[in-house]
Amino acid sequence: MTAPLISNASTFRVTRVNGCGRPVCGPDNAYVTDCFASLAMNANIEEGEDTSFKGANGRQCGFKKGCPTLNGYDIELIFYQASPELIELMTGSPVFYDYAGRPIGFDSCSIPCRAGFALELWADILGEDVCPEEDTSEGAWQYFVMPWVSNGIIGDLELGSEGVNFTLTGSTRSGGRWGVGPYDVMAQDAAGTPGPMLTPLPATCHRRSFITTIEPPEPDTEYLPVEGELCEVSP
Repeated sequence: MTAPLISNASTFRVTRVNGCGRPVCGPDNAYVTDCFASLAMNANIEEGEDTSFKGANGRQCGFKKGCPTLNGYDIELIFYQASPELIELMTGSPVFYDYAGRPIGFDSCSIPCRAGFALELWADILGEDVCPEEDTSEGAWQYFVMPWVSNGIIGDLELGSEGVNFTLTGSTRSGGRWGVGPYDVMAQDAAGTPGPMLTPLPATCHRRSFITTIEPPEPDTEYLPVEGELCEVSP
C-alpha cells in the first residue's frame, strides 16, 4: 500500500471523553453513523515571528524565519440525523425523553466547555495495491482519529422546503488520555488480528491517520457502549 487514493468518507464514530480527554467507559458513551455529508479539518496555525538582524549601515546581517505553531484543527461536521444521542455526545445538550424513557429530542442550553468527545472517521481508498494479503480482510480504509475535540456547537438551523443539515463546529486539543484507544482499529499481526493502535498518540499531537485493514463499525441509531481492555485497566 504505497500510494492509495483517498475516496469518499464512509463512517464516523463519536466517543465521550472526560475533562482530561480520557474515554468514558460504560453504556451510552458512543455513537456510530454513516449519515453525514462532510467533515472539514481546518488547521489552526499561529505564524511565528521572524527575526531580522540589521547592521548600522542598514545591511541585513542575518535572518531567522519564525517557527509556526499548530494550535489544533477547527472541525466542521455536516450531518443529517437529528439524533438526540449523537448531539448530546458532541455538544453536551441534555436529551429530552418521552413517557417510556425513549430519547425524542434535546435541549439547547448554555455551552458546557468542559464537555468533549473523540472523533474517528473511516474513508474508502482506491488503488491497485490496497487489498491486503491476509485472507481475513475485506479491504482497506484510511482511518483518522482526533482523540479530543471540545467546544462542540450546533450552528444556525434553517427549516424550509429542503432537507435539513446540521452543522457542528469544534476544535481539537492535544494531550488527553486516549492512549491506544478502547477499540480495535488496526491489525496486530500478519494474520490480521484486530486490536487497538500499537502506540498512543504523542502528547503534542492532535490527529493521527493511517491505513487499516480492520473494517469500520456498523452504524446504529442508539447509544453504544465503550468497553475493551483500556476500560478494564482504568481506575
